[in-house]
Amino acid sequence: MNERAAGGADVLGPLWHVEGGHTLFAGPLAYNASHAHGAPVYLAGLYGSFRIRMRGEPWITCRTAFVPAGVAHELDLGGDPLGVVYREPDSDGSAALAPLVLDARETGGALVGQRGEIRALRALYEDRQATRWAGAALADLSAFSGRRAVRPLDDRIAWVVSRLRERQDSTMSAQRLAASVGLSASRMQHLFTEQVGVPFRRYRAWARMRSAIGAIVEGGTFTHAAHGAGFADQAHFANDFRKTFGAPASRSLLGIRR
Repeated sequence: MNERAAGGADVLGPLWHVEGGHTLFAGPLAYNASHAHGAPVYLAGLYGSFRIRMRGEPWITCRTAFVPAGVAHELDLGGDPLGVVYREPDSDGSAALAPLVLDARETGGALVGQRGEIRALRALYEDRQATRWAGAALADLSAFSGRRAVRPLDDRIAWVVSRLRERQDSTMSAQRLAASVGLSASRMQHLFTEQVGVPFRRYRAWARMRSAIGAIVEGGTFTHAAHGAGFADQAHFANDFRKTFGAPASRSLLGIRR
């Protein structure tokens, strides 16, 4: 069942897709140093198990995992492909991807399991035309998982998140967004951290990173994508990418499929 598809899935370049409230990466990874994301993430070994370690915990071998926003973790794939889905917090809450991990057990603030949704991500990775249908596939997968979520987000915070993930609003101030939902800046930021799992500024930085990745996926240069998302220059983007993903941008953003 986990055989690699004929035709050379091994030689496919990395796949990124940024659309709506989802970001997808599927491709080979070696080792990603300790890092924490501004959005919750679901991970699935596409052909076998992978190793993950949360801060202060031992290495664990698993097939799927859900890591909430702000939880530091390391990954060790040894060059095998991993499917990674980030879902922006919305009305279904910040743990809407957690039900994709089956037989889950908690460790270090994350969930790990030996089963979960893998086939859809593997199919995307193996299809050279995956960018044409990735958005619909991710929306279906997310809707399935979200219906099983039990912690909806406060409508005001969900609205702030939706504004931040729009590229033109990725640098909006806390004061401006708080006023738009009838809250003081301090109250909004307190609610934001409580419900999303990371501070407002941390999530805003993730929104900026996501915007830059989306521009590169669409064919923009690293320099133009960095400037468009609000980074000072390409070096600033590259430095933040390494902090965000625990590996240099060159490993996963060069040779991506269009």
